[in-house]
Amino acid sequence: MTVSDGNIDIDEFWEYSDPAASEERFRAALDSARGNLRLELLTQIARTFSLRSRFDEAHGVLNDVEKQLSGAGARPNVRYLLERGRTFNSNGEKDKARELFIRAWGQAQDAKLEGLAVDAAHMIAITYSGSLDSIEWNKRGLALARGSQDPKAKGLIPAMLNNSAWDLHQMGRFEEALVLFKEAEAEWISRGKPVRIQIAKWSVARCLRSLKRYDEALTIQRALETEHKEAGTTDGYVFEEIAENLALLGRNEEARPYFELAYLELGKDDWFVKNEPERLANLKKRAGRTL
Repeated sequence: MTVSDGNIDIDEFWEYSDPAASEERFRAALDSARGNLRLELLTQIARTFSLRSRFDEAHGVLNDVEKQLSGAGARPNVRYLLERGRTFNSNGEKDKARELFIRAWGQAQDAKLEGLAVDAAHMIAITYSGSLDSIEWNKRGLALARGSQDPKAKGLIPAMLNNSAWDLHQMGRFEEALVLFKEAEAEWISRGKPVRIQIAKWSVARCLRSLKRYDEALTIQRALETEHKEAGTTDGYVFEEIAENLALLGRNEEARPYFELAYLELGKDDWFVKNEPERLANLKKRAGRTL
C-alpha cells in the first residue's frame, strides 16, 4: 500500500493484542510516508512501545516527533498529545496524562477532528476512572460520537458505554450500570465482534450478580461456558463467575470445581497473578486447595 498521499486509515494497521506485529506494519508504512503522515505513524509506533510497558522507548520516539511538530498539521499534533498522554497514563502518571489529553481534546475540537476528539474524551475519562468526572467526560465523548460520521468516533461508543457502566458499578449504582452494560452489548452485537460480545455479556451477568439476580447471571455465564467449549477455548473469568453465583445460591458442591477451574486458568495469566494476588489466593482456597 502506498501511504505517501496520506489517504489511509491508520487504525487499520492496528492489532492491539499484538503490538509487535503492529509496530512492523507501521515501520513498513514509514518507507513511503512523508510529512504529517510520517509523524502520525511515528506516534503509533510509540504507542506500540507503551502497550508493551517499554515507556522509555515510547518517550524516545515521541521526543523525536515533538522536535518536528513546528509547522506540522493539527492531526500529528493531536496524535502526539494523545500518545504522550497514553504513555504517562500506562505508567501510572495520571495527572500528567490528563493534562495532555485535555489539550488534545481542545485542539481536536478546534480542528474538527472528531475521531481524535472522542479518543481524547475517552482517555480523560479513564484518568478519572471510578468517579463522576469519568462519567461526565464519557458523556461528552458519547454526545460527539453519536452525532459524528467519523468511523473512529463511532467506533469508541461501546468502549465509553462499558467504561461508564463500570464507573457506576464501582460506585454501587448497579441498576444504572446495568442499563449501560446492556447498551454496550447491543453496540458490540451491531458491530459483529464475537470476542467483544462475549465480554459484554459477561459484564451484564457480573452486574446482575451485584444486583443479587444470581439465577439470571448464572444462565448467561453458563451460555458463555458453552460458547467457549464449542470454540475450543476457555475463560477463567467465566469459571469464576459461575462459581460465585453457584455459591451464592447455596450450591457449594457444584461451585467448588468451578473455583478450581478458575484458579487454574487465571493462574496462567501473568497480569492476573501480578495484580490480583488476593483474588487468586481466594480462588485457591475456595477450590479446596491447601495454601
